[in-house]
Amino acid sequence: MTIQPIASQPVTPAGAAAPASAARTPAQTMDANVFMTLLVAQLKNQNPSAPMDTNQMMSQTLQLSTMEKMTELTTNSKEGFSLQMRTAAAQLIGQSVGYTLADGTTGTGIASSVSYAGSVPAVKVGDITVPLDSITGLTAPAAS
Repeated sequence: MTIQPIASQPVTPAGAAAPASAARTPAQTMDANVFMTLLVAQLKNQNPSAPMDTNQMMSQTLQLSTMEKMTELTTNSKEGFSLQMRTAAAQLIGQSVGYTLADGTTGTGIASSVSYAGSVPAVKVGDITVPLDSITGLTAPAAS
């Protein structure tokens, strides 16, 4: 693993706008690469007469492993919830549903189709597209 030095940022006079290409969005999360970079820097800069405690290194390695597993679990949980929402929305087709939209509009109608285009599935009720989380009730249609 090679650690690249941080490039120095050009200094601009007070009040002058920095070029758009110089702008950098700071990382909001720590991932395995950040952890490994910090660990390598720590090992590289340690005092040879007082090396890093192996218990500390093992603890940090365990923390990295735990963080990676938690990230994986979160991702899997989000994917599972998304699948549950899609399945629930598909099961509404042909059912009479009641809804309340964000603007307070309420109504009922037969769900005719489902769209998965957005982050939340949307159910078509008559001429209105209703987000799944706005469905307030469900009634099976009368047998014909």
